[in-house]
Amino acid sequence: MTLLLNEIAWGQSILPSVSDPAWEREVKRRVGHVNEIDRRVAPSPWLREICASTASYRPVAMPKNLFNIGTFVTAQENSCRYCYGANRAHMKILGYSESFISRIERDANLAELDDKGRAFIAFCRSLARSRPRPMKSEFQALVALGFAPLAVAEMTMQIALSCFYNRIGLLSACPSEHDFERMTEGLRGRLMGPVVRLVLSLHRHSQPPLLDAATLSAGAFGPVVATLDGLPGASIFKAALDGAFASTVLPKSTKALMFAVVARTLGCRTSESEARKLLVAEGFSEVEIEAALTTLRCARLTQADESLLSWARDTVYYQIGTIQRQTATLAAGIGGAKILEAIGVAALANAVVRLAMLLE
Repeated sequence: MTLLLNEIAWGQSILPSVSDPAWEREVKRRVGHVNEIDRRVAPSPWLREICASTASYRPVAMPKNLFNIGTFVTAQENSCRYCYGANRAHMKILGYSESFISRIERDANLAELDDKGRAFIAFCRSLARSRPRPMKSEFQALVALGFAPLAVAEMTMQIALSCFYNRIGLLSACPSEHDFERMTEGLRGRLMGPVVRLVLSLHRHSQPPLLDAATLSAGAFGPVVATLDGLPGASIFKAALDGAFASTVLPKSTKALMFAVVARTLGCRTSESEARKLLVAEGFSEVEIEAALTTLRCARLTQADESLLSWARDTVYYQIGTIQRQTATLAAGIGGAKILEAIGVAALANAVVRLAMLLE
């Protein structure tokens, strides 16, 4: 059952807030403001980059209205108190009424939206939940309703990136943006809304570069990233995957196995196949890979890294309190740098596997 904001129990922050003035200036330039989550991921170059790029991305093919609603709905579906609260407040700042937001939260009939809009919200919920993960036929159904194929690809991308961002917030138990949430309440919010909207409209968000299909197809999970050909957001996934697998904080084989575990849990043949390619390149046999995916154990990994396999599986479907306690226990055992990377890898794996529905 989808929880409302006040129904979400939230643990103590797992990642420390890190001051990096140079990075915060860059985030402020690109996003407009620095969030709690930016300070928690600051020590990881690749992870902080994808968080900033996701927060600053603006749609080019899908309607902006649906972009805002989809981000909000996905945060609610993933029960991320941090993202849900911030997005709810942001919706108010953008001028959405409390009654409209409440109807979205309760999945009630939305008279303000047409059949296409309501179908899009249903798609958001379905892909975020992935119980089971939607297939390409749902993409085709949205196209049949009148959405352009590139718009539906961007919708899928945005939901996947939101699932990534939600898991960063949830797995780290990132403290909520309470000041921002309170600012949007009552008379103060109604008075401040137009001012903040003006400031947001004047801020220039820089879009990621538009990469060609050959570049997108190269590297880890290239066939999945290439489904976003024609969208600047494709380079967010490309840079994230390149950065994650180039990082030496965790072994490449550990990260590939985490991706494979998430893919197996969500039943994604494409993503599992791509993860297997990475493992074969690391010297794994098919027998070893299958044994690791079946037992969630692998003699090639250290005991600490091996523990990340069962944890990665649990980041797909979770109870909030349980997964946050598991993450805190892991952090105490493997240290801050490794848990930060592990949170990023698990979040990215969940995003990539959802994006891969465009191929299946």
